[in-house]
This record gives sequence, structure tokens and C-alpha cells, in this order.
Amino acid sequence: MKSNLTASDIDAIAPLNFMLQRHVLSDAQFERICQFIYQRAGIVLAKNKREMVYNRLVRRLRVLGLNNFGQYLSILEQDIHSNEWELFINALTTNLTAFFRETHHFPILATHASRKNGGTYRVWSAAASTGEEPYSIAMTLCDALGHRSNRLKIIGSDIDTSVLEKARQGVYRLEELQSLSETQKKKYFFKGVGLFEGHARVRPLLAELVNFQHLNLLDSDWALDGKFDAIFCRNVMIYFDKKTQERILRRFINVLKPDGLLFAGHSENVTQISREFYLQGHTVYGVSRARRGHE
Repeated sequence: MKSNLTASDIDAIAPLNFMLQRHVLSDAQFERICQFIYQRAGIVLAKNKREMVYNRLVRRLRVLGLNNFGQYLSILEQDIHSNEWELFINALTTNLTAFFRETHHFPILATHASRKNGGTYRVWSAAASTGEEPYSIAMTLCDALGHRSNRLKIIGSDIDTSVLEKARQGVYRLEELQSLSETQKKKYFFKGVGLFEGHARVRPLLAELVNFQHLNLLDSDWALDGKFDAIFCRNVMIYFDKKTQERILRRFINVLKPDGLLFAGHSENVTQISREFYLQGHTVYGVSRARRGHE
């Protein structure tokens, strides 16, 4: 039977076939990807993450017009400074976040800040993602400190540059603000109208308290100025092996004030990793007295 397809029809079908093509991710290629993300970000990928890795990285193959994962890995290996490394890391990092996630932490933070007299109260959100956590910290401290909130400094960092861009924009769907009180919504957000209906944007009084920066916890230089009263590093350690966890916790001590607090995720037990911290509340840790004696 003679085909009725024209040359233009074939040209239109070709990109669709490419999009639908199932590429092969070999065992060796998956192992190399695991090595790359561990070396660059400290993330340990289990074998059951293979499908996730495929789904996330196959998008990069399509964008770049590559035929297989071997070609993609060659691009990474040929230039250790390639911009593709940033996109590779962005693709494989997991960014699950929400406003006031693990709500029990925020009253503890508010009490800790309220007891401080004088000076700037400094907080580091070490996995800021799209901004919900550092903005939740900012709202908590503004409500707790009132007129003293001009003495706040909050750093929000992340290894993923794409989520940091969204965090800086500070625009969220209204349903993402469901955990906020009506007072908080009105005080800290502009409600979108017209083309922006269904969205809200962080008000300047909140945005000005948070500085976002790209930071890889594996980097030798964190480029952080001064020490912090509190560090939020929640649901991050679970992606690292024990050696990396120990190294990061040791470095946290160097940037945490002697009476500072470390907030961890619900499934992370810091005292099982480091004896230099002690449990001060539910997944809230302080620097051990013995370690404080070295300060």
C-alpha cells in the first residue's frame, strides 16, 4: 500500500519518535552516574533509584538531541567545568518542601530567639529549596521578635540553582500557603490578581530578611560570614553516607555559636552520627558541653 505521508509529515513525526524513544541505561552507565553525583554532591543513590535517574536524565538527552546515555556521560567527562554539570545535579536532587514543614521546630526557634539579648540573630537554612523553609523561619522570627526583627539575618542556600531562582522570586500557588494563618498570609504576602490570580508573592518586609546563595555542602569553602544562632539542615543527611554525614556535622560546629541550635529532619538522628551534639528537643540538637569548652 502506498503511503500518503508527505515529507513535511515525516519531518513532524521524527521529533515525536525521538521523544517517545526508550533509551537504554546500562548497569555500567548507572554506576557512573551514581559515582558522579556522589563525587559532586555527596548523594548516595540506591539501586532502586534507577528508574528515577532514567526519567530525570532522559530529559537532558532530549534537550541536547543525544541518542544515548553514553553520549551524555561523555559530555560530562570531557569538561569538568561544563555548565551541564550544574544541570546534571539539578536534575538528580530531590526538593520536597513546604511552609512550616515539621511544625514543632518553629516554636522552639521562636523561644530561642526571644531569649537572645542584643546582636543580630543569624539563621542558616542549608537546604532552602524553593524558599518555603527560610521564609517560614523569617515569618516565625518576625512574629516572635516584633520591632527587633530588623536584627535578623537569614541565609538560604541550596546546591540546586533552579530551585534557588524560584526562591528568590518568592511566588507561590495559593494552595501552597494553606499551612499559614490568614494573618500571616495578609501580613507577609501579596495576593495575585489578573494574570497572577491563584498565586501570591512574598512581601518586601519578608524578602529583605533572606539572602539566597548557591552552596554545595561538599565544597571546602562555604563562603559564609560569621557564626549562626541556628542551622536548619533537615532531611538532607539521609542522602549522604556516614562518612559524609560526620564531615558535615563537624563543620557545622565551626559555624554554629556555642549555644546555637541544629534542626534536623524527622528521620535523622544526629547523636548516632556525632557525639559532639546532644538532643535538646524533638530532632533539635545543641553543641555538647565538652565541645563548647573548645570555643
